[in-house]
Amino acid sequence: MVTAMAAEPAKKESAPKVQPIKPKKARTLPWISLAVAVLVLAGAGTWFALRSNAGTSAGAAPRAAAPRAAPIYYKFDPAFVVNFGGAGSARYLQVGVEAMSRDAAILDTLKNNEPAVRNDLILLYSSQNDATLMTTEGKEMLRAATLTAIQKVLNEAGADGKLIEQVYFTSFVIQ
Repeated sequence: MVTAMAAEPAKKESAPKVQPIKPKKARTLPWISLAVAVLVLAGAGTWFALRSNAGTSAGAAPRAAAPRAAPIYYKFDPAFVVNFGGAGSARYLQVGVEAMSRDAAILDTLKNNEPAVRNDLILLYSSQNDATLMTTEGKEMLRAATLTAIQKVLNEAGADGKLIEQVYFTSFVIQ
């Protein structure tokens, strides 16, 4: 038995010693630091973005971009009444029109130039035909032409006609 015990320690001594693998902290530490820094910056960016979208409150910094002004409407009164449809036709069109802007000064200019605008719109409306006015697409084209006519008169008056953003038909009767 002595020989068997002596042989065992010899086997142990002849086997190579395995060193435990040490983690390479020096290489992983910069990557972990970088990942943490990116997460912190992303979180801060998200917080600032959500904070600026929430609006301003007491003590909060004002927004960089000002909110759009509320729309203001100018109603042409009375409504436009024209005959249309060509020679021998006894068709009538009555249109209620309102112009929309966000600038009160341009609506004052529109009011001062209403006779010129009404003239151009009466000529525009009286040149229409049944087939165009009976379709939604035709009415939308007439609405766009109305906006263009109003903007043209304002531009000729020295104002910025593009400040009139939209025109709406508030009534539309064909007889």
